[in-house]
Amino acid sequence: MLGKPRPVIHAASQFQPILRELGIDAETVFNHALIKPWRTLDDRENCILDATLNDGRHIRWHIKRYQPARGFTTPADDEVTGHRALVVEKIPVPALVGYGNLPDRRSFVIMADLEGYAAADKLIESGTPFDRILMPTADLAAELHRSNLHHRDLYLCHFFVKLDDSGVDVRLIDTARVKRLPGIFTRGRWIVKDLAQFWYSTTSLPVADEQRDRWLTHYAASRGIDITARLKRSIIRKSAWIARHDAKLKQSQPTRNVSIPGSAP
Repeated sequence: MLGKPRPVIHAASQFQPILRELGIDAETVFNHALIKPWRTLDDRENCILDATLNDGRHIRWHIKRYQPARGFTTPADDEVTGHRALVVEKIPVPALVGYGNLPDRRSFVIMADLEGYAAADKLIESGTPFDRILMPTADLAAELHRSNLHHRDLYLCHFFVKLDDSGVDVRLIDTARVKRLPGIFTRGRWIVKDLAQFWYSTTSLPVADEQRDRWLTHYAASRGIDITARLKRSIIRKSAWIARHDAKLKQSQPTRNVSIPGSAP
């Protein structure tokens, strides 16, 4: 006879001692005093855990707590699958601390903070010239598609950037919707969607049309393709659709796009 389902947590070995020290397991992820929600949506809570460990180190983790799943997989499974696909293709992402689920099909994912990094849109808002991150973000987007992956939420806010004297380092966050590109007949539509999301996300920032054009040109060169007039029209048309859809979401779910506290991903 099969036993009763039990809470499950899968954690990377380097983070297991911290989880034990803090008293965090699959069940306490949903009620631990140190885990603070900062956004609540119908399907999930986004949370932050800040803690000082016994050895004096400070950690910050980002936790998504998902409502019970109805399908064969949980949202946490999907996010981890996307994360692993990016890691396999050597596309830089935050470290995965752990993930798991409860018998009632609630699930969760824990990611490590990208200390020293900031969301690209916040950098632009605070005065960093878009040209500073133009080529690195275009290169990362090109590498994503060259690796036969698409993000489906490729907004500027999901590029996390570290600027220092050595240059610009970019990481991609929010792996929940990352998938392998489908067959030849529909893959172009998904690539256009990614590019349109990036394009749209720059329109409310001090980014000129000429800079958006140069970003797209560099992306194409990095992928080894040409940007045709038809492709650009498709991107701009999809960007306009996203703008209308986003306006409706902001009316119906005004807390959906609340910024993450601090500078974390």
